[in-house]
Amino acid sequence: MKKIIHLISILFFFHLLIACAGYKPIFGSSNVKFNISEYLVEGEKEIGNKIYSKLNNLSKSQDEFPDSTLISLTINAKKNKEKMSTDTSGKTTEYKITINADVNIKNYLTNKSILIRTFKSSSLYKVQPQYSDTVKMENRTVEELIQKIYRDILIVLSEKIAK
Repeated sequence: MKKIIHLISILFFFHLLIACAGYKPIFGSSNVKFNISEYLVEGEKEIGNKIYSKLNNLSKSQDEFPDSTLISLTINAKKNKEKMSTDTSGKTTEYKITINADVNIKNYLTNKSILIRTFKSSSLYKVQPQYSDTVKMENRTVEELIQKIYRDILIVLSEKIAK
């Protein structure tokens, strides 16, 4: 009886292993083929440069594709931090951070617009007992928002370039 149970469990795990064989990541470098020829970052330079850096890293991984689209990229990033809630003594207990990124992507050779869009992402975070922990929480929240905007740009860009 034990041998049958072991055989069934081995077959079950083998089936699970084979079922994952066709896995391809959504944000894989093969989905979008582009190279950034020139770029301009305006507004919040740090946020804009982080978004550009993520896009540029993906662009550099595709240098071997001769059919890549050459693009010109402009990013105008803005960060807004506002108080969302306070306690009875008037101390802020929660903040909301919003990042807006106006992205303009053009074909570098034809100067034809590929994408003109504002990407917006926001998140709440709670004030921590230690100020340094609050700063870390704010920085982590900003990084998550930048990552979300990068993914959104990549999804829309892949749709536009594939057409």
